[in-house]
Amino acid sequence: MPYFCYRLSPPRPGFPADMTPEEQAAMARHGAYWAEQVTAGAAIAVGPVLASDGAFGIAILEASDAEAAAAIVAADPVLRAGLGFGHRLDPMPSLLHR
Repeated sequence: MPYFCYRLSPPRPGFPADMTPEEQAAMARHGAYWAEQVTAGAAIAVGPVLASDGAFGIAILEASDAEAAAAIVAADPVLRAGLGFGHRLDPMPSLLHR
């Protein structure tokens, strides 16, 4: 099966330290959704990255094709909430993991 890298970009540089209550609620739903994807086997790894130039989220997905991966990403509650998060989904031609 193909692999994909999903990157979730925050709505502003100060995120997550300055989350609003609405963003906190959406992020709670986001976390629960991705925990389900890990349990289901669609996500291999998911988590926040606290980079020196700003935080972002990352997930490594396994899906039958790009359309299936895009559907998993499109169902992310934080994107569906329309709060200004950005994202990208890129194919990974191979993946070594334990």
